[in-house]
Amino acid sequence: MKRIDLILNKLKEIKSSKPDGVSASELAEELDLMRGNVSNDLNKLVAEGKAVKIKGKPTLFIAVDEEAKVSDISVINKFSETNPSLYTALEQAKAAILYPPNGMNILLLGETGVGKSTFASLIYKYATEMMVRSKESPFITFNCADYANNPQLLLGQLFGVKKGAYTGADFDKAGLLEKADGGILFLDEVHRLPAEGQEMFFTFMDRGVYRRLGETESERSAKVLIIAATTENPDTTLLQTFTRRIPMVITIPALRNRGVEERFNLIKQFMIEESGRLGRSIKVSINSIKAFLFYDCKSNVGQLKSDIQLACARAYADFLSNRKKEISISSLDLPTYIREGLYKEIEHRQLWNKLVDINKRYCIFDKDEEKMIFEENSYDENIYEMLEMKTRDLKAKGIKGTEFEKEMENNIEDYFKKYITKFNYKVDTANLETIVEPHIMKVVEKVINFCEEELKRKLDKHIYYGLAVHINNAVDRIRRNKKIENLELNNIRKQHSREFNIAIDVLKILEQSLDIQIPVDEAGFITMFLIYHNEALKKTYNNVKVIIIAHGETTATSMADAVNGLLGSDYSRGINAPIDEKPQITLEKIKEYIRKNNIDSEILFLVDMGSLATFGREIEKEFKIKTRTIPLVSTLHCIEATRKAMLGYSLDDIYRETLEVNNLYDNNSLDYIPETSEEKRLAIVTICTTGEGSAKAMKGILERTLKFESSLLDIVPVNFIGKENIYDRLEKLSNKYEILCIISPFDLEADYIQFKLDHIIAGNASENIQDLIDREKVYIKMEETLEHQLRNIDGKAIVKDIKRFCRNVTKAMNIKLTSNALIGITLHMAVMVDRLSGNEVIETYRNKESYIRENLELYRLIKSECALLNTKYTILISEDEICYLMNLFTMKNRVK
Repeated sequence: MKRIDLILNKLKEIKSSKPDGVSASELAEELDLMRGNVSNDLNKLVAEGKAVKIKGKPTLFIAVDEEAKVSDISVINKFSETNPSLYTALEQAKAAILYPPNGMNILLLGETGVGKSTFASLIYKYATEMMVRSKESPFITFNCADYANNPQLLLGQLFGVKKGAYTGADFDKAGLLEKADGGILFLDEVHRLPAEGQEMFFTFMDRGVYRRLGETESERSAKVLIIAATTENPDTTLLQTFTRRIPMVITIPALRNRGVEERFNLIKQFMIEESGRLGRSIKVSINSIKAFLFYDCKSNVGQLKSDIQLACARAYADFLSNRKKEISISSLDLPTYIREGLYKEIEHRQLWNKLVDINKRYCIFDKDEEKMIFEENSYDENIYEMLEMKTRDLKAKGIKGTEFEKEMENNIEDYFKKYITKFNYKVDTANLETIVEPHIMKVVEKVINFCEEELKRKLDKHIYYGLAVHINNAVDRIRRNKKIENLELNNIRKQHSREFNIAIDVLKILEQSLDIQIPVDEAGFITMFLIYHNEALKKTYNNVKVIIIAHGETTATSMADAVNGLLGSDYSRGINAPIDEKPQITLEKIKEYIRKNNIDSEILFLVDMGSLATFGREIEKEFKIKTRTIPLVSTLHCIEATRKAMLGYSLDDIYRETLEVNNLYDNNSLDYIPETSEEKRLAIVTICTTGEGSAKAMKGILERTLKFESSLLDIVPVNFIGKENIYDRLEKLSNKYEILCIISPFDLEADYIQFKLDHIIAGNASENIQDLIDREKVYIKMEETLEHQLRNIDGKAIVKDIKRFCRNVTKAMNIKLTSNALIGITLHMAVMVDRLSGNEVIETYRNKESYIRENLELYRLIKSECALLNTKYTILISEDEICYLMNLFTMKNRVK
């Protein structure tokens, strides 16, 4: 059961005992959950109509009695809720439809694209809903502009034609009036109807009768409600005799007059509709939402809908062509005229109020949700999104090299400290079962047992809980085809080699048990769990005060009230600094507040400008309290700081992450990913001399005994006897495939690993061939991993070079390496070459001279194989690095 469902059930359960409502704090304590998470889920339940919020101090929540809810809400009333500017128009429409005995004809006025056709369709739905028209009654739409150049044909379409009425009228034809009998006829662009046609219509609207073109004697009757629409002034384009027959004139306002919230609701509606068409959720950056909200949309709702459809179509094309892993829209993907909306000087407080969690970078629209949800990006939920966000931010700031690595290392360290700490005091087994899938829990138990055996110690239960949730998140991410990246992978491998090797084996357990492919990067994260001990799990909950100081009579207190109202708390405090008040008096007010409330915890000051920024230092001197100050603050800064303080973050963390508010704009499209040519597939070639039948039989044996994905490898049968020389055939196959090995009844003079047919039949070679396949899978994994690890060289190219390097060294040494060793060597060498290409410093190897003397033969072998890398990448691999490489090929890494 999800956390939000758990909260809803509890809300329903305690409704009878607490009919006036329950606060987020009470629920959090009752369920032993974090208050911030409970508050967030309660607000989601309110948005979904499953709970009601009662404002006050504290804010209370009550579960909605779903059985008592009115399910049949009028379609017009639903529409009115999200389009309040159309309230008057909708009330007019309702009155016209319900007017006895058959309703009033309607004329809709409005600019191109305001939604007149949609409005007419809504009127029809309301008519059938209120049963003044049957559900089977017709609703026919006709655009008069389509036939404006041929008035005779236009009238024939509307009223019908009698045979012989004009040249070409070879048979009787019913018109749209006849087809719309009992229903509604919508005439768009009615000003294109000629005067003759308008006269024919006012006769019909007066008496309910009409004639087909060419009919003179008989009259026909029909009961049809007319809805006409025009973009022109009816006083100058329509006959008065026509407009007098339409008593209900409704004006649809232009999009620019409909307000930010309404435009936001339209964007949400259109995005959800596109999600339904594409059959997938659509991820849209906050900046893109802002651009759609404020760009100059001259053709109104119609243009907004078209522009959104076009953006979704482009994102879908990127997804299908594998340029993106999901359907996502960034502001950089939008045309310039839409992106200009980002720079409009328009008050957007309504937007921030609508998107309380604006610090989440993306909105996700899904047809199945019928609402907009936010993608979680905080480390409280998931490390992967946190690291993606940090990486984009650091790259956007131009931070790279050693500084970049240090930042990422600190972020991963901080994440695990806080993540494990959270499980130390917030998670129990019952809660865990509501978060983690049962079959994953069983696999985690298997993993824990394995790790404890390898580490020779018991893992604390908090690590058990944290690891379970983390693996659950990882599996979910892989299922959704989202990348798992760990930019500190090589450092983690070097610093914690023992735990890293255990983590590599854990990946194999997970892959076998869950039948999924897991990137090597995940081993780095699992390693972090394994290196934590009980002493690292002390609870660290901080109580940082947030004080807002701003110039003006009520500026600071208004900001604090807005923040506390949005977060349902009374946490932040505002202290006003009137313009004519001396700074010293304001400072004394702050000191008095600290004394009066006995504040001894750390303080974050959020100030607007001037001397207020210096108050923190004065407070530190007098009260010996640690402070931090952020100038030029906005309401958004205040929301973020207060939210983090309520969650118990440290002062420095709150300070750092509040400053990150300035970098909310999405930078996900800054990295260019070049297109690559199609990769060669792997192949095992089976050769026979008695016709391809035997080779195909060998193929069948191999397919039954080996484990491999068909997308990775082909088994290719070849007949030795044929028109072409066998070596020519192998040469041609090598253009298409990377040949893994050859199975042949005799030895060939070819530079491929070879196995005899009789060994295959006896089953003696299967294990060795499987080992070759597994090694290739390792290298493929490493290609994916190194794509985001390296800055100066191409990941796929270096993996091929390292593969050749390892093959030559192991062959010369007559050894085989474990898959764990291959991963370590590949990662180490790739990062080494990358650093040398970037002219970065390499670490010194201790006792280098003596180590080389003791292993002189191995030194010469490694050094000679490094020559190709030196030439290709224009680098010089030092003796220190050669020693590190020698160490990686020692006994502990060999297959026994």
